Amino acid sequence: MKIVNRLAVAISLASLCTFSAHGAESKGRVEVVHYWTSDGEAKSVDVLKQLIEKDGFTWQNSAVAGGGGAAAMTVLKTRAVSGNPPSAAQLKGPDIQEWGNLGLLTNIDDVAKANQWDNRLPQSIAQLMKYDGHYVAVPLNIHRINWLWTNPAVLKQAGVPQAPTTLEELYAAGDKLKAAGFIAIAHGGQPWQDTTVFEGLVLSLLGADGFKKAFIDHDEATFTGPQMTEVFVALRKLKTYMDPNGAGQDWNMETAKVIKGQAGMQIMGDWAKSEWSAAGKQAGIDYECVPFPGSQGLYSYTIDSLAMFKLSSKNDTPGNNAARDDLAKIALEPQFQTVFNQNKGSIPVITGLDMSQFDSCAQASAKDFAAAEKAGTLAPSMAFNMSTSQAVQGAVFDVVSHFMSDKDADPAKAGKQMLASIQAAAQ
Repeated sequence: MKIVNRLAVAISLASLCTFSAHGAESKGRVEVVHYWTSDGEAKSVDVLKQLIEKDGFTWQNSAVAGGGGAAAMTVLKTRAVSGNPPSAAQLKGPDIQEWGNLGLLTNIDDVAKANQWDNRLPQSIAQLMKYDGHYVAVPLNIHRINWLWTNPAVLKQAGVPQAPTTLEELYAAGDKLKAAGFIAIAHGGQPWQDTTVFEGLVLSLLGADGFKKAFIDHDEATFTGPQMTEVFVALRKLKTYMDPNGAGQDWNMETAKVIKGQAGMQIMGDWAKSEWSAAGKQAGIDYECVPFPGSQGLYSYTIDSLAMFKLSSKNDTPGNNAARDDLAKIALEPQFQTVFNQNKGSIPVITGLDMSQFDSCAQASAKDFAAAEKAGTLAPSMAFNMSTSQAVQGAVFDVVSHFMSDKDADPAKAGKQMLASIQAAAQ
């Protein structure tokens, strides 16, 4: 695993965000490094904090801002290198295996067995939480990435009859919104946000099989073929509809523009719903969610999980270990799964939970996940570390961001450049 550069910055960040524990005595302390920092996400984290404290443990919040999580990973790596890891950290997909390879994660099989995780989790998800056959992480939710969010009142004002379901309809809606004086697509010009849009286009134009060939198999023909050129042509066209003042904007700042009626649409994962919920808005009335145009029947996903770390000698106490185990237990309990995911915008990861307690977008997401799992059209997100390593993901980010910023970049060459970057990163 590559250790992120600029350790001075990381150490500074770590020093700012690791001393927020309550001073009161408790049965033990659990510290979590994460990047849930928007208003809606913070409400979700507070649910976990309250349940931990209800059990008599102290919650130490080590939040690091940045929706893509790069800053949090820098802090985590710095902490790990210095021999002072947290109790748990927000990790995804292949990263769990990489941290396991370093020998830094701890076995939580006892918690899993006592709480029947093998019966509560889909098998495919349970396997992701294990290293060398043992549970080392706990999943919190399932996020769908390939969503389009719309403000129906804004669309109506612009003469758009309904949320677009095809790329041509998306372009037509963008033209009408721009003509009516609205931002067509709220979008923050950050690498991970650019790549979220790119991933949606890959699904739309290449399908689940093409997505797999590209981002799991790294198939040369897929990257150098005409369909990948189409993806980059479409990405350039979509850029013309994006917020002209979105450079460097965090995703939730762009979501706010849709909520306030300044923009008509946003291409974003379902954590965007947490901002609508925090603003007191209702799904199906104040906002609508539809699959990214052309990707109906496909489900690009990421899973938030908390990986459990071996504590340093000074923190390796029975109380702190008990607090960490309590965190793992609470994470898969129905009460937490319901409230956390209602706030977060995602859907529960445990099976058999009553979805009537959730809004129409979450119900649609759960239904679509089950259908895609059955049809074999689930797509582990490349943009959110579910199908690639951080090194490969970073290579994709670089190519997409360069293409977005260079108006002279050739769509016919971009796929070849991405393949070369991925191959170099994977070595």
